[in-house]
Amino acid sequence: MQDLVRRPHKFAEVTLGEMTISDRAQRALKAARVEQILSKLDLDAFGEPILSFRDSRYYVVDGQHRLRALAQFLGDGWEKQKILCKVFEGLSEKEEADLFRQLNNVLGTTAYDKFKVGVTAGYEEETKIKAIVEAAGLHVGRSRRETPGAVSAIGALRTAYRLSPKSLMFSLRLASQSYGDSGLDAPIVEGFAHLHNRYERALDDEVTVEALSHARGGVKGLLNGAAKRRLTTGNSLAICVAAEAVEIINRHRKGKKLPSWWSAAA
Repeated sequence: MQDLVRRPHKFAEVTLGEMTISDRAQRALKAARVEQILSKLDLDAFGEPILSFRDSRYYVVDGQHRLRALAQFLGDGWEKQKILCKVFEGLSEKEEADLFRQLNNVLGTTAYDKFKVGVTAGYEEETKIKAIVEAAGLHVGRSRRETPGAVSAIGALRTAYRLSPKSLMFSLRLASQSYGDSGLDAPIVEGFAHLHNRYERALDDEVTVEALSHARGGVKGLLNGAAKRRLTTGNSLAICVAAEAVEIINRHRKGKKLPSWWSAAA
């Protein structure tokens, strides 16, 4: 990836009302962050927001929370105020997303923000994960409380994908078909991917879904059993979800059982 931070740029005074936020290349605005900045606003230490001038518009690459706080501080007529900004020219939206990621590698950017910007930038892993999630009838979101079918467990998605794209697809389908949105938590998404990665050839999708969805306690029963295994084994909760799922599947199976997770790991 080219170092966009060092790309030639200029400093220019830009009117606040001329600035636009690119939702695809920026993190979501957080009101609490704006209020925090506003409560300690020091105009002498404000710094220069970073903008991209493209298509005759100024897009905010970095500094949207400071700019919103400044607008509130200025009150009526804020949009006519000019401030000094660092301006890059000739960047594509993808390059704006790349620049945002490079600028925020050391800042408190959330995993979801980085993922969203990575999709806009066209990064292979983020793009393929998004496609797999959507092929499973779901979508990547900040929180599943916001919209049905949202998967917010970005770290688990990455881990599952790195095991194999097929394992990620299996995991998402098994989790959602067995438990609905309640199954889209990180330990389950990652755990079911581990399950597929080890037992792929021995698993029957319909039988597996039936076993898990009809098991006593549902998703809570699975997680409670996994939590107990974690206490006794010291393994991660995701690994223990996989181990617990094997036991649930075996209790449901009438024919040949799966090898236990722990014996298969030996």
